[in-house]
Amino acid sequence: MTDLHIGSAVAADLGEVLAFWKTAAEGTSISDDLAGVERLHDRDPEALLLARCDGELVGTVIAGFDGWRCHLYRLAVHPGYRRQGIGAALLAAAEERFVALGGRRGDAMVLDRNERAHRVWDAVGYRPQEQWTRWVKPLG
Repeated sequence: MTDLHIGSAVAADLGEVLAFWKTAAEGTSISDDLAGVERLHDRDPEALLLARCDGELVGTVIAGFDGWRCHLYRLAVHPGYRRQGIGAALLAAAEERFVALGGRRGDAMVLDRNERAHRVWDAVGYRPQEQWTRWVKPLG
């Protein structure tokens, strides 16, 4: 990777990010629309990290910190750039952000069926926490 740059998204990036997720992300989220990503960016402009190679968007991760817990969402790498360390670099940047904010443990939401992602998370030191099940309720 000759020119990999990781930095926070700016408002002008948000449409590009949504289009990128359609190609690179597994599954969809109830918040995968411009209004949802704008709310994230307005609340915490540094949470959405982008990886660019020679200016091209090649990866994303959301590194959200609520003051108590460090949450990781939307780790996605463009299919043509996988297995080059971009996901690991994004996670390292997210973890640096968490440590700087006083976070002590990161957690990630990973689809059970996404075995390729399981290998990535495992390779960088994350493990499933089997005693927990995620409970959700759509609001509104």
